[in-house]
Amino acid sequence: MGLMKDKKGVILGVANDHSLAWFIAHRLHQEGAELAFNHFPGEKMERRVRKLAEPIGAKLIAPCNVSSDDEVETFMNRVGDTFGQIDFLVHAVAFAQRECLTNRFWETKRDHFKEAMDISCYSLISACQKGFNLFREGSAVLTLSYLGAARFVPGYNIMGVCKAALESTVRYLSADLGDLLRVRVNAISAGPCRTLSSAGISGFDKIIEHYPTKSPLRRNIDADEVGKAGLYLCSELSSGVTGEIHYVDAGYNMVGW
Repeated sequence: MGLMKDKKGVILGVANDHSLAWFIAHRLHQEGAELAFNHFPGEKMERRVRKLAEPIGAKLIAPCNVSSDDEVETFMNRVGDTFGQIDFLVHAVAFAQRECLTNRFWETKRDHFKEAMDISCYSLISACQKGFNLFREGSAVLTLSYLGAARFVPGYNIMGVCKAALESTVRYLSADLGDLLRVRVNAISAGPCRTLSSAGISGFDKIIEHYPTKSPLRRNIDADEVGKAGLYLCSELSSGVTGEIHYVDAGYNMVGW
C-alpha cells in the first residue's frame, strides 16, 4: 500500500469480476485508494457489485443509471457526502442493443443509436459535469475504449462509432478540465478481453484468436494489464499525461500487415 494512499475516487461500470473496471479498482485498492462504486438500479446488479466491493472496504455502493442526469447528480452528491473531494474518476460504461451488434451497421435504428451514444459516451460528460465540484486540482479522469474506435472491426458496429465519439470527448474534456482545474482526462484502448460487454459482439471468439497471430508480443493481453495501466493513469505517475488514448493491446494497434 502506498501509491494511492489517502486518494479517493469513483468507479463507474463494474458489472462483475470480469469487468475491466474491476481490475482497475482492485489495483487502486491494493495501493491504498478509497473507492465508491455505482451499480445499475436493481437487486441483481446491486448484489453483483456488493459481492466485489464490500470485501475491499468500499465507502459507498449506490445505484446510478448513467442515462439520467438526475441520478448521476444524486450519486455524485452522495460521493461528495462520503469523500468531500475526489482524486480520480473511472468511467467504464457502455451499452448497445444486441441487434446493433448482430445486424449490419447500416441497419442501426435511430433510437438505438441515440441510446448507445448516450450511455456509452455522453455519460462521461454527465459524470464530469455533476462531479465537477468534487475534483481536486490535478485529479484524474479515465475511460475505456477499443481499437474499433479508429478502425473497422467486424461486429463492433455502433460501439465503434460510440468509442470514436468517446475518444474525441476525452480530448475536449482534457482541454476544458485541464484549463479549469488541471484535471487530466485519458482513455485506455484495451485489447479484447472476455467481459459481459464483449459477450454480445458477433465474432468475438475470432477476434480473440486473431490477436496472438498479429500482435508484436504474439499474445493477447490479460485484464490485469488493463488494471495496472489504469493505476498508472489514475496516479501521480502520469501527472504530465492528458488527452491520450493509451493502448494496452500487446502492440496490435500499430500492426499494418
